[in-house]
Amino acid sequence: MPLPFLTADRAFEETDDTALPFDDRDHWRRPYRPGPWRVGAGALLLLLASFVLVAAVIIAFAGSLAGAAICAGFAVVIIASSLRLLRMGTWVSARGLRRVGFLTTQTVPWAQITAVRTAQQPVRWLGLPRTVQGQALILVRRDQRAEGQQPLLTDRNADFLARHEAFDRAADSIEVWADEYGRTA
Repeated sequence: MPLPFLTADRAFEETDDTALPFDDRDHWRRPYRPGPWRVGAGALLLLLASFVLVAAVIIAFAGSLAGAAICAGFAVVIIASSLRLLRMGTWVSARGLRRVGFLTTQTVPWAQITAVRTAQQPVRWLGLPRTVQGQALILVRRDQRAEGQQPLLTDRNADFLARHEAFDRAADSIEVWADEYGRTA
């Protein structure tokens, strides 16, 4: 069963000169593959969920249906968390740019975007409070001040840690989407 949120579009791997090689541009897509840290964390969560489900079956056979239901519910929460973790990132379409976080999703239409640019600045390492010097893809909105800007992507997050070429390719792709649809909006 293919999982479309895990696979990037194959058009980014081909040597195509067009920056937006998609027929259906209204479809939300992530212009990069999820990184090994994000996929590994999702896999570990799914492994933990399988152990919790096995525990739920053992508890059910032992005769405590209420305990089995609690364990199964906990496994469902772990599975949902894993899937949400894998969906996190920056998504683009002809309608705008979408930043998907673990608990929130923010969609910004292209008409509200002034610029999308890459900047050198302190960034959070793997989303932890520790900051290191790195690159960030910054979204500049018309209704937002400069100090309130949050990075869309960083080269130190779970998708791009130790994958600098992938960060550059993803940042360039998102900038092309912003140039293409920012002009027409």
